Amino acid sequence: METVDEQVARYYRETTLHEWRRLVRDPFQERLEFGTTLHYLRKYLPPRGEVLDAGGGPGRYTVALAQQGYRTTLLDRSPELLLRARWAIRRGGAARQVRDVVEGDIRDLSRFQDGTFDAVLCLGGPLGHLLRARDRARAIAELVRVAKPGAPLFISVIGRWAIIEGELVRPARELVEDPDVVDRMLRTGDYLGGYGFAPAHFYLPEELERAMKRQGIRIEERVGLEGLATHHQTVFNQRSRREPEAIERWLSVHAATCTDPAIVATSHHFLIVGRKGSRSR
Repeated sequence: METVDEQVARYYRETTLHEWRRLVRDPFQERLEFGTTLHYLRKYLPPRGEVLDAGGGPGRYTVALAQQGYRTTLLDRSPELLLRARWAIRRGGAARQVRDVVEGDIRDLSRFQDGTFDAVLCLGGPLGHLLRARDRARAIAELVRVAKPGAPLFISVIGRWAIIEGELVRPARELVEDPDVVDRMLRTGDYLGGYGFAPAHFYLPEELERAMKRQGIRIEERVGLEGLATHHQTVFNQRSRREPEAIERWLSVHAATCTDPAIVATSHHFLIVGRKGSRSR
């Protein structure tokens, strides 16, 4: 039987191209998860410096930040995603700004000295693919350790309530075949795989915030990346093609509401921006 790590590795090996395209495959992904994340990166990143993109997969954020002049290092545990990232870095003309592309695990960043980076990113799925709480705590501790005092940290994860709502409204295969799927997520946030996604832990905002605070992180902002559009991807994409003015208004409402605690808690992905204190571990 495969371990959780092996299941995660297989999932990303089989979906490498999908993962590269995921953040820009349609207006919903590009303008909400990707676009909102980039907005808050621009808001909190220092004007220049060294950035670690930990668990950065095929390198969307690495390339974007390198093109803006940041010196970036990309780390991921999937060799297939890193191969795609190297292609993307060359294709994006970002090679001079990318310091390194390395295979590694966010639980062990020992290749980097304490206080190496001016900012640290861990975006999307990496933290959530660690099912054991002690592994998630260890990963956050490592992300904090390699950040310089005062550096911003950006951690985004998949939100538990959005996933459970999705389970309830989509065709009820899982609810019928394996009713414990939703019960387990309600109790623990854990999903063991088997229905189209790798094993994952789905977070509550307060849970991630507590974990970051335990490592001496001061919370700056919480953001629901898809916000009110979370379960309206089809409508958002249709209107993007047919009613661009309506989408611009939608995006203005998104910008005004995406930091509301209720919106953060029910968004498919949410981002927490923190800052390392001068005495963080």
